[in-house]
Amino acid sequence: MIVGDLLDLDDLHIRLAWGTPELLARPATGISSTDLQDPARYLRPGELVLTGLVWWQPADGSGALRFATALRSAGVAALLAGEGTHGSIPDSLVDACRTHGIPLLAVPAGVSFRSVTDRVYLRLWGDLRAGAQDTAAIPDTVRRELAELMHAGAAPAEVLAHAVGRLGIPDCSLATAGGRLVAGPAAPGGRGDLGLPVGPQDGSPFTGWRLRPHARDAAAEPVLQGLAELLAPLAVRAHAEAGGRRRTAGHLLDALAGTAGAAGDGGTGLAEPLAACGLPAGTPGSAPLVAVAARIDDAPPAWAADALAEALHPLDAPYAAGTDGAGRTAALVAAPAAQVADRLRRARPALQARLSGRRTLRLGVGPAAPAAAGPLRAAMVQARYLLDGPSGAIGTAAELDSLAGLLRGIPPEVTAAFHTRLLAPLTAHDRDNGVSLLGTLAAFLDHDGSWARTAETLHIHVNTVHYRIRRIEDLTGRNLARLQDRLDLRAALLCAPAA
Repeated sequence: MIVGDLLDLDDLHIRLAWGTPELLARPATGISSTDLQDPARYLRPGELVLTGLVWWQPADGSGALRFATALRSAGVAALLAGEGTHGSIPDSLVDACRTHGIPLLAVPAGVSFRSVTDRVYLRLWGDLRAGAQDTAAIPDTVRRELAELMHAGAAPAEVLAHAVGRLGIPDCSLATAGGRLVAGPAAPGGRGDLGLPVGPQDGSPFTGWRLRPHARDAAAEPVLQGLAELLAPLAVRAHAEAGGRRRTAGHLLDALAGTAGAAGDGGTGLAEPLAACGLPAGTPGSAPLVAVAARIDDAPPAWAADALAEALHPLDAPYAAGTDGAGRTAALVAAPAAQVADRLRRARPALQARLSGRRTLRLGVGPAAPAAAGPLRAAMVQARYLLDGPSGAIGTAAELDSLAGLLRGIPPEVTAAFHTRLLAPLTAHDRDNGVSLLGTLAAFLDHDGSWARTAETLHIHVNTVHYRIRRIEDLTGRNLARLQDRLDLRAALLCAPAA
């Protein structure tokens, strides 16, 4: 698809505001909506940018040029500007696009951005690829019916049910590669690994769609292949919408970082990005939000965002999952923390199974917090701290109730250094002698400093315990009669590097 193809979509009535034939021949790779003044970090080269011009203010003489500069730095293919907000495209924006060589197209008032986005992705996919060989097994009448349903914005469940009923094929379901059911009844046991690819499969391991027949029928296979091809626009549309939601969530996470120092702001700095994500904006009586952090070792941040969205979707609660400008993946969820943690524990095994090698999905669930900058930032800091839970996979705020839980989130290089700094003399002693002073110290602290119980546990005389403790104190320079020194040595024992 090239930029000029947009002018041929007669039902959308898109017009050329400025552009040369050479610029209209630019290839387009996708489409992204934004109303940020500087959206460069959220755009990809070759994309079409769709904006409602909410950011433009007549009094700001340089606003249009700043916006166009951001588009040029991102390498976008063209700008589509909606006329609904201001009635027409500002002359300053036309001049700015001319300056930076960005084709500018006008989207008339009354034309929904959703219809523009759908048509672009349908065109990118090949207008349903109606002439493809795989679709030959589908009768023309059914093919037209399915195309009309999808063009009208029908839900995947409605399209799939219509297809199964009209084609007389076995029951089918649509599911993501991560295992989330999109449409149709759940596949019966033992058939969850079967399926035909539907739409793009080049994203993360969690988002590609699969068409899963619930029974084997060799005669129906050509029809199922054709149906998978025809349903591709649904997957393309879902992929585009998910990308939009991730970008909007990224704006929210960036806003949270940017307003974190505004103590007592009541969430006003976050109200707009929260509302854009469909989350309660700190109004009286609104539900608190739970912060969740995620990462996948040795994988792009977008993979973790996709996995997090797949895991949270079945909660049926508002959430926003994305990646901020620093490449950190996180989510805010309007559900109780315990419910969020339980959902993630249930979802993680299937998501982890989609990863190979040393890639590991890690999740941290912070506490619930009011929708205000200070509390939400504190909750997010805790969630990121908890990314390494006791199992190395999921950590929750409930685990921060002990010294061991507190130390778990500290980088292992730091805890190992602390362990060595305090206990290296004991380690050296034990290496050169047949007596374990480290074991004696651990037993002594485990029994609250009781000489008798320590001696009983180690099967030695109580006088031997006294001797060893004095030796420990001499080597470490600590006094085990003091609470502070006991806490330091206990923490050092807990910081022992994993074997």
